[in-house]
Amino acid sequence: QAQLVESGGGLVRPGGSLKLSCASSEFTLDYLSIGWFRQAPGKEREGVSCISASDGSTYYADSVKGRFTISRDYAKNMVYLHMNGLQPEDTGTYSCAADLDNNYYNAAYYCTTGNALDAWGQGTLVSVSS
Repeated sequence: QAQLVESGGGLVRPGGSLKLSCASSEFTLDYLSIGWFRQAPGKEREGVSCISASDGSTYYADSVKGRFTISRDYAKNMVYLHMNGLQPEDTGTYSCAADLDNNYYNAAYYCTTGNALDAWGQGTLVSVSS
């Protein structure tokens, strides 16, 4: 059973927007470092955006800088990935992950290595096509 649950994926035209949500009924996400990863068919998993609970840093892959934003909703115990200006190359399954051990890493570490993230969701599919 997935420990995190993603939602918000769907089919969108190029230039469109989506907001992905990461939720958990087991953990308080406010205090955890969270990452968003995506995997396109035939490609390796990529760290898209991460937020560190230890130093508050955020990280964005070069391919999404200026278009995607990661944020927390403390009241709803959720983490969002706001995606604007979507392009066909953004197509893939997007998963969120959490560091349950609260290791003291910055956001870039989580996203570029995928290490120390031990709770994962099953993913939500984002398709960008005209």
